[in-house]
Amino acid sequence: MKLVIMGEPVAAGRPRFSSRGGFAKAYDPKKSRDYKKMIKKQTMQQLPSDYEPFACPIEVDIKVYRSIQKSVSKKEYARRLSNDVRPTVKPDADNYIKIILDGLNGLVWIDDNQITDVAAHKYYSDNPRVEVEIYGLSKND
Repeated sequence: MKLVIMGEPVAAGRPRFSSRGGFAKAYDPKKSRDYKKMIKKQTMQQLPSDYEPFACPIEVDIKVYRSIQKSVSKKEYARRLSNDVRPTVKPDADNYIKIILDGLNGLVWIDDNQITDVAAHKYYSDNPRVEVEIYGLSKND
């Protein structure tokens, strides 16, 4: 299965904490919460109406296409667009993985403990988006 989440990718933010009644509670920053909602909304638009979440072990491959900074030269812009130069700046790939997997959990697969293999790749693009490929694995893989 392949999903495309259009828009500028957002990495998972650090959890925030609030203290009410003497108990600390962790919660996602607003930007992370909003992006997870967008992931769910765009995913539901791409899934068939009778879709059943994966119930087997799965492999997930994530390609993050982020915008090219406006401050670079035309030559550097072209190098980034052709993938001669890949993003080695923050956010880290693992923060993209976290937010994507959280956004798809319970919707595309039953629980993220089913994920046995995951990979992430960062690229530059004029068309910012995240592409997610999910492969069901047999119980013997």
